Order: sequence, then C-alpha cells, then structure tokens
Amino acid sequence: MQNSMNYIKDITAYFERLKNAIDQIDKSELNNLMNVLVEAKESGKQIFIMGNGGSSATASHYVCDFNKGVSLGQEKKFKFICLNDNIPSLMAYANDLSFEDIFVEQLKNLYQEGDVVIGISGSGNSNNVLKAIEYANAHGGITVGLTGYSGGRLKEMAQCGVHIPINDMQIAEDLHMVLDHCMMKILCNHNSCC
Repeated sequence: MQNSMNYIKDITAYFERLKNAIDQIDKSELNNLMNVLVEAKESGKQIFIMGNGGSSATASHYVCDFNKGVSLGQEKKFKFICLNDNIPSLMAYANDLSFEDIFVEQLKNLYQEGDVVIGISGSGNSNNVLKAIEYANAHGGITVGLTGYSGGRLKEMAQCGVHIPINDMQIAEDLHMVLDHCMMKILCNHNSCC
C-alpha cells in the first residue's frame, strides 16, 4: 500500500484506555442490575430500554440478546422493549410534541407499574431519557441508568445502574455493550441456553 500509515501506537493507547476502564467498573452495580432484570423476568414485568445515537443501537442489541439469546427455550422469558426502534412513532412525537417527549410518550401507552425502565446515556444528560426515567420513578417503576463521564443527572435519578467512569464517549459506549454480552453469557450459562 502506498502512503500507508502506522496507527499501532494509537490503537495500543485506545486498547489500554479500554482495559483500564474495564477495571473501574463496579461489579456490585452490575450484579445488582442482573438481579433487577432476572426479577423482572420472573415476575413477568416489561423492561423498556432507550438511548440516542450509538446508545440507541446498544439498546436495540440488548433487546435481541435478552429476548432471543437468553430467553430461547426458557419457560419464562425476558420482555425487553426498545423505545427507539419504531421510527414513525419517534418522528411523530418529535414533530408534534418535542424530541424530549419521544420516549416518555411511548411509556404512557405501554408502561405498567413495576416495569423496569433502562436509560443509556454516555453523558447521563440526555433530556429525552431523563424525562422517561422521571416518569417511571413517579409511577412505581424500577429505573436503571447506564452512564459514562460523571454519570450526569441520569446517575442521580436512576434507582440503580452501572457507571463507566471515563470521559470518553466511545469507550463508555463500548463498555455498555460489553455489559450486555457479559450479562447474556452469564445468564445463558445459568440457564444452559447459549
């Protein structure tokens, strides 16, 4: 290749930051989250999940991994619902009300007391996520925040969650996805489903 660049130093630095961030994750927070999710499954509760940008893709991935991956062949199944997957609904709420209402308005249709509502926000300050978490808190829900940076308002508002303490959006998003696969693998091993 002509004019090829050597990015190895930068690649190594990124991976080092990623490894260091993994070591900073509070495993008791993750353990608590897993118990919240399993309890929701056992009691037949819905688990709503949402995010913006890359976090919206992560939210969709959680739905796939829990509804199919962990639930396949099981008598009791997870009931994950991703609030950012229905584009027409999102656009209707954003256009007719506001972008801040795209998640909370869906909860008003679907949410039932005792359901779990998970917000994913690297900054912890996404207003549409915060509005949905606030609604669930006010209506007897169990709220979860997956955050990065300082955790923002989401870390303060959510009843439980996992905080990735790093000021780097990409690494925070990487590790939110790692949490999904970690939980999936452990729960599958316990259920003999993967």
